[in-house]
Amino acid sequence: MIMKNKMRFLLNIILLLLISINLSSQEKISSEMRAVWIATVKNVDYPSNKNLSVEEQKKEFIDMLDVFSKIGINAVFFQVRPAADAFFQSDYEPWSEWLTGKQGKAPEPYYDPLKFMIKEAHKRNIQFHAWINPFRAVATIEYADICENHISKRKPEWIFTYDINKYFNPGIPEVRNYITNIIIDIVKRYDIDGVHFDDYFYPYPKRNEFNRLIRIPDDETFLAYNSGFNTIEDWRRNNMNLFIQQVNNGIKSVKPNMPFGVAPSGVWRNKSNDPNGSNTRALSHYDALYADVLKWLKNGWIDYVVPQLYWTIGNTYADYNTLVNWWSEHTYGKHLYIGHAVYLAKADASSESWKNPKEIPKQIRIARKNPNVQGAVFYKAKSLMENNLGIADSLKNNFYKMKVKVPEMPWLVINDTAIVADYVENKTTGEINKNIPRNFSVLKLGNKLIISWEISDIDVLQYNVYKSECNTLYSTDNSKTFKTTKENYIVLNRKRINFFRKKYCFTVSSVSITGNESKKSEQISISL
Repeated sequence: MIMKNKMRFLLNIILLLLISINLSSQEKISSEMRAVWIATVKNVDYPSNKNLSVEEQKKEFIDMLDVFSKIGINAVFFQVRPAADAFFQSDYEPWSEWLTGKQGKAPEPYYDPLKFMIKEAHKRNIQFHAWINPFRAVATIEYADICENHISKRKPEWIFTYDINKYFNPGIPEVRNYITNIIIDIVKRYDIDGVHFDDYFYPYPKRNEFNRLIRIPDDETFLAYNSGFNTIEDWRRNNMNLFIQQVNNGIKSVKPNMPFGVAPSGVWRNKSNDPNGSNTRALSHYDALYADVLKWLKNGWIDYVVPQLYWTIGNTYADYNTLVNWWSEHTYGKHLYIGHAVYLAKADASSESWKNPKEIPKQIRIARKNPNVQGAVFYKAKSLMENNLGIADSLKNNFYKMKVKVPEMPWLVINDTAIVADYVENKTTGEINKNIPRNFSVLKLGNKLIISWEISDIDVLQYNVYKSECNTLYSTDNSKTFKTTKENYIVLNRKRINFFRKKYCFTVSSVSITGNESKKSEQISISL
């Protein structure tokens, strides 16, 4: 009897220790991105079909959020613009056929789905990130429903056909401006929590019936807009660099605290092509889609990256573990979330590894052990809702049992602060120069001030910031170069005591990639 009591006592102690260990491991995670992609193109995830009534659309989305909330998901990346169309009220592009059954047709009775979805997500403490496919214009030409005011009909010179789809030509500056304006419009009008791009930039390479690689039809654009690049490949990558920088500048000029991120395919470059690449043998995002994601991270043009690591642990071409480690060493201080292929993990998968219900949980554990990984994003939403191989249960009962917030990005400006400029006046007269920085805002963050500005042009190398003492109103005769920056903002330190503060005048100019400096901007006066 005494022996049994001792054994029971020991078992209870062991059980308490196990519970304690489990709780302490959970408590270590105070924040983590736990997101899911919701694809709308061709009704992949939502809505389930394009002929649902408005009430059915609303119910379906609410049911989806309720499932995700129970699982522990804290963010959704919702595809609001799948193919130059809109799941929201837009002055630029028509309503999506995958929402209402016919492109250009508004919901009946009318409602704005994006406003509705954001509100419902926020009710459940789930962030809503606007997922945008920037360059796909028409998905599957043969079956697409294209209305008369679609951009592919209004501006056919902006569009090229590649395989079965139509794409915007990224080499045309007006194209990049057009897409950027759409994104800025969304950021201005909707209470979204971030802007997100997937892996589609230049089209994925395809082969014709003769097994020959189909060439992207942009030779004429290269001749018209090439500015000193020796190869069309480098020129294409530069087009993407200009675009990403422009989008980031546009977003931050409106909402400096708005995250902007990209989800590339899982391999930047293979080591066989670049010593800095990963030890893999798979399609390279840099070489095939002309997207240099590492450059975007290095330059701070994106705030996070979500490589789609859609391979299993031990894959001979691209090992999951190898890629997690490689990406974790190339974040340049930005956030890294791992993209998981829930849709591949199923009982009837062609690969034995993907049939294994332990594969995704193992992948999550590997990523979590890496201190440079801040979370995960799962594709696709429908597969997670269907609980493929019990993955949703595993998240709910194990990994995401304790709810946490999305990790903060300390480099982003907090936006709920007061404007503290003494006065701002636009003195631009005569000829309008689109390169002149404009639309200044000054935000207070503790003892720091952040001056940010907007610029409409894209080919900006840097900004020159000039500072002078405001001895007389708007006197800038003694202005000197205070700082040069590639960002569209500067951070200033401010004295705590008002009595010792001096008034300074600031102006900003932009320098193009060809070295031309714009006229100086409006002046802004600040007490420091």
